[in-house]
Amino acid sequence: MKKYNVGIIGATGMVGQRFLLLLENHPWFNVKCFAASSSSAGKKYKDAVKKWHLSSPMPEKFADMRVLDASADRDKIAAEVDFCFCAVNMKKDDLKELEYSYAKAECPIVSNNSAHRATADVPMIIPEINAEHLEVIEAQKKRLGTKRGFIAVKSNCSLQSYVPLLHPLKKFGINEVAVCTYQAISGAGKTFETMPEIMDNIIPYIGGEEEKSENEPLKIWGEVKGGEIKPATAPKITAQCLRVPVSDGHTAACFVKFDKKPSKEEILEAWNGFSGEPQKLALPSAPKKFLHYFEENDRPQPALDRNSEGGMAVSAGRLREDNLFDYKFIGFSHNTLRGAAGGAVLLAELLAAKGYFE
Repeated sequence: MKKYNVGIIGATGMVGQRFLLLLENHPWFNVKCFAASSSSAGKKYKDAVKKWHLSSPMPEKFADMRVLDASADRDKIAAEVDFCFCAVNMKKDDLKELEYSYAKAECPIVSNNSAHRATADVPMIIPEINAEHLEVIEAQKKRLGTKRGFIAVKSNCSLQSYVPLLHPLKKFGINEVAVCTYQAISGAGKTFETMPEIMDNIIPYIGGEEEKSENEPLKIWGEVKGGEIKPATAPKITAQCLRVPVSDGHTAACFVKFDKKPSKEEILEAWNGFSGEPQKLALPSAPKKFLHYFEENDRPQPALDRNSEGGMAVSAGRLREDNLFDYKFIGFSHNTLRGAAGGAVLLAELLAAKGYFE
């Protein structure tokens, strides 16, 4: 595999910092430049970062690199890299235009942001589940008038804690899902130091999160038709999302009703045997075993299981029959690895392996 030069737009924030750690020694991707807002432009990275949020130290190789202006230096960045990751914090409409501008400058964008998740010809990918949606990129490039510029996005971080566990069960005919997610503070770009109000507390509202949790899975389970992704019409999903005092890792309590109720053994077998394109292609960031099931009643736990397979596995536990639904279980994933930067890096690896950056 050839080495690709990459840029990181929004490199100073928490997800941007996670990108730098993941890409420090990546076998395929070389960080050529990074960008942020005009207030950070021109500064050395170590001076532009107001606070380093992660437990691992800032990589020395990036500390003295100069930060570019994400908007003003777009053409310079596009000329230097094969593609960019985007994790910038901007208003949705401004972010949409920024990502479009890079794509139209023939710089592919692998986005961690929500701005284009509902755009019909922008693939929203969980690599193990819907890699075939990448084919819509050709229609998107035709619409944009580009030869190689396009946008691909990863889904919302909380979906990773339950959608990968539901996916192998679709063969049994899922018709209703109720899910309650208990989401870590890093999902809001916070630490305990910067979010003191979460201590000894739960906040029962995360703006926009429940709508994403109910609608995004239907796009992921949709099909490419007529140059766009047509969302699935089932199952019906209802969600509640809470912010809880956990540093990293989103937990989901999930309830499922089937057309044809499987046995517990059939569900466990479906989970145990499931893998996708990243495992088939042996992508560098792919977990060898995507779905992990714990027999213990007190697992999975964020403190014990968030770093399973480098934080890229999805865990499950407490599968049992339910009085109202057919089954209920607990799901779990690392929100800034599998759910954010790590998921975007895995998506970029999939795009690279499929030749989309050529």
